[in-house]
Amino acid sequence: MKSSTICREWLNSLPPTQGCLEKEQSLGRELLSKHGMPSNKDEAWRLCNFNRLNSFFSLPIINKSEDVKSKFPNKDKDSERIIINPNRNQFLNINLPNGIEKLNDKEIEENLGKIIKSTKVKNDLSVCLNQASSAKLLALKVKSSFNKSLEIVIPSIKENSISTRVFLIVEEGAKLDLLQVFLGNNNSAQNHLIEIKLESKGELTHGLISLGEEKESSSICTVAVEQSKNSQYSLHSIHHGWDYARFEPRIIQSEGEASTTIKNLQVTKSKEQIATHSLIRFEGPNGKLDQLQKAVASEYSHCIFNGSIEVPQIAQKTEAAQLSRNLLLSKHARIDAKPELEIVADDVRCTHGATVSQLQDEELFYLLSRGIDNEHANSLLLKGYYDEVISYLPKSSKKWNFVKNLMNDIK
Repeated sequence: MKSSTICREWLNSLPPTQGCLEKEQSLGRELLSKHGMPSNKDEAWRLCNFNRLNSFFSLPIINKSEDVKSKFPNKDKDSERIIINPNRNQFLNINLPNGIEKLNDKEIEENLGKIIKSTKVKNDLSVCLNQASSAKLLALKVKSSFNKSLEIVIPSIKENSISTRVFLIVEEGAKLDLLQVFLGNNNSAQNHLIEIKLESKGELTHGLISLGEEKESSSICTVAVEQSKNSQYSLHSIHHGWDYARFEPRIIQSEGEASTTIKNLQVTKSKEQIATHSLIRFEGPNGKLDQLQKAVASEYSHCIFNGSIEVPQIAQKTEAAQLSRNLLLSKHARIDAKPELEIVADDVRCTHGATVSQLQDEELFYLLSRGIDNEHANSLLLKGYYDEVISYLPKSSKKWNFVKNLMNDIK
């Protein structure tokens, strides 16, 4: 069946537009009807496995007879947790602490969708899918008085597709450690859209753990961040276990004089495909970026990284560094890395690099010569490779036990 037909049938299966996101639903459906699905002729989707993507449309949007039955580790005493149940009660166990408030209707109307629009991505399928199908919104603002970390957990429902929408304002001078956890299920699909407005002198450390199930679980996630002057944003993410996943972090430094750090890891096996398409744009001077993208691909899997950095004339004295480091653990696996630097400003310092290699024979030999067997030697080298990203995740991430899964799945 053609992609356009699949998309049209999916749109026809959606319930009528309603609720606080009615305008957004109408917009997403209109754009999907007008532009349809992208193709391999679209540069941003050139390497996409469309058979896997099309399977995303085959699942119904939430069967209300089902419920979330996942078990989660206990949260830390200095952390607050919000569980988004995509079924009966959209926000289960939501008990906002002092320092975090819900946005009122006026604030939502003034802010929702503006960050996404400012990224200027053409044929924005990832966002349109979410707009078309998300019915609920979690909209919060974090005040400078909040002194705990925050977890947002979103589980899947077996044999169903879910869409979630989150909008977050980190107010001037506020500091937040945020951990988002996405959990897949067999034959399930997720689509997440997170918009974050980081005001002047705000600091956000953002950890994102996305763990799928090998049996036909799919994930599409867009994180759009607007940074004001003198703000600091750090994004550390892990994607693993998805049959198909696409992650799109987009960061706009709206005034310059801000700092962005990105450290991402994606790990694939079997015939999985996981892609990261990042966009960082500087719209003022003295901006800073430190970006590290890592990938490990084994068996017949495929990892993709497309990293775009835009430095217009106004963004003088920008300092941006982007590095893509990748490991191939099988001669049948594939890794594609493509940096894109668009630099118009003439007083900048921007660097990029990309490497694809295997585990180093010298390092492996060193461990073997000291009595460590081959399997454990490989595990130690991989753990060291992962730690460059994992060590920066919020402390509460350790309870989710994802490292053990990473080590068990890659042999």
